[in-house]
Amino acid sequence: MPAIEAVTVLGTGVLGSQIAYQAAFFGFAVTAYDVDDAALENARARFARLAAIYQAEKVADAPEGTAEAALGNLRLTANLADAVAGADLVIEAVPELLELKRDVYRQLAQLAPARTIFATNSSTLLPSDLKDATGRPDRFLALHYANHIWAQNIAEVMGTAETDPEVFASVVAFARRSGLEPVEIKKEKAGYVLNSLLVPLLNAAAGLLLQGIADPETIDKTWRIATGAPSGPFQIFDVVGLTTAYNVAASSPDAGSQAFAAYLKANYIDRGKLGVATGEGFYTY
Repeated sequence: MPAIEAVTVLGTGVLGSQIAYQAAFFGFAVTAYDVDDAALENARARFARLAAIYQAEKVADAPEGTAEAALGNLRLTANLADAVAGADLVIEAVPELLELKRDVYRQLAQLAPARTIFATNSSTLLPSDLKDATGRPDRFLALHYANHIWAQNIAEVMGTAETDPEVFASVVAFARRSGLEPVEIKKEKAGYVLNSLLVPLLNAAAGLLLQGIADPETIDKTWRIATGAPSGPFQIFDVVGLTTAYNVAASSPDAGSQAFAAYLKANYIDRGKLGVATGEGFYTY
């Protein structure tokens, strides 16, 4: 089974930064890549905030100072060749745009060592949509994380018919060693397990809003009180990030999804209201 010790994460947005920090916290040598120095400065701020959260919430019963020390396992770079040169595993967490992801994998195919495993964190695309661009379909699969991964600590592992079973097993072992509960998915399914359950809820909430049935606060309150859930769908949208919600909706041919994408763009995206990450989305933080 291929050994995974050195991990590279491509993309340091809301979830990419969490993926990188979680692995670093559990002792892996992690390289975080993003496109330029400005993005990396934002990443440093995210990592510092995550260290504070992990310490405050005593993740994995961490002794005092452990969360801060994990920052020492993180290296940041804006040079893709440098980022992947020594990687055993590359986790791709770039925006949910098919051609962008395919372009990234074409570059990785030329730059990464032959032994390197590639994993996509895509929420909506199947690994078979991307495998041909990787140049190594036998060493490629999906590794999907839930947001707030220190608390919602699952990692969904989903291969294609061409994924080497040893590679699959190695990624499952990596997930477990990095403090996560692996969810082994037996065959490809858009949305994996988590989003197959979650997306219908979010779509229903968007429909209620666009049809003028109720406002976000009322929809969220209804869901929280009636189910005991800690968050309603629009609170979840804010945590996931409205840019991600927009990209997913805009890529769907469904008329309702297209209408929701237009609504998000006009009322939130164009106004810089992107959710929790920017301090304002459907709610103010």
